[in-house]
Amino acid sequence: MLEDHGWLAWIIIGGVAGAIAKFIMPGKDPGGCIITVILGIAGALLMGFLGTALGFDGDGAGFVLAIVGALIILFIYRLVARRRRI
Repeated sequence: MLEDHGWLAWIIIGGVAGAIAKFIMPGKDPGGCIITVILGIAGALLMGFLGTALGFDGDGAGFVLAIVGALIILFIYRLVARRRRI
């Protein structure tokens, strides 16, 4: 399914993945919910391309990779934002 719809599907999945990543990694983010969803979209797109390149098939694997990508990017974002405040 995700391969059929391309970017639009990854953006929608990324928004959901960003929300789930925020739920998994609670805490105060400098950008709020909107930035978290945008980071989720970026993580989903990144992991979507990597997952496709590595041969992961199926919507379930894509959704899990999107959440993992969102968590990674959210973690990096928090590290960078924390350094800027210091």
